[in-house]
Amino acid sequence: MAIKIDDATIADAERLTRIVRTSSAYDGHYRVMVADLGIDAEYLAAHLVRVARDEAGRPLGFYTVIVPGRGGAGEGELDYMFVDDAAQGRGVGRLLIDDARAQARARGLRRVHVVSHPPSEGFYLSVGARRVGTVPAEGAITWSRPHLVLEQ
Repeated sequence: MAIKIDDATIADAERLTRIVRTSSAYDGHYRVMVADLGIDAEYLAAHLVRVARDEAGRPLGFYTVIVPGRGGAGEGELDYMFVDDAAQGRGVGRLLIDDARAQARARGLRRVHVVSHPPSEGFYLSVGARRVGTVPAEGAITWSRPHLVLEQ
């Protein structure tokens, strides 16, 4: 399957929001973390949002990088990283991370921080992220989360 990664458009917003809110990775007590999240025109205008698409142009997954995020000058933060449940296991996540690194480098970022969903930490470690700490529980998120970095 040929996968193309390009910038998200407003036409993608509803589908990307659905990918987030229905992700099986957030079943059970984790659902509170994504229940109210969404991608809208304001978010698209403010941040880097890239989408992996199948041959027909349908979104398979996406990521977003925000600047500033955690860290200092020359650093960003991976805010969203989701692959549709139906596209899991096809290498879409790795392609998205490769693209995120390339896009970060092109924007002069030397590091991208990731506050990971706990079950996803292994994925980030497998693509070269390094754990640098833990983000404590806060508000409705009653569990701590791994803090990792992707170096460029």
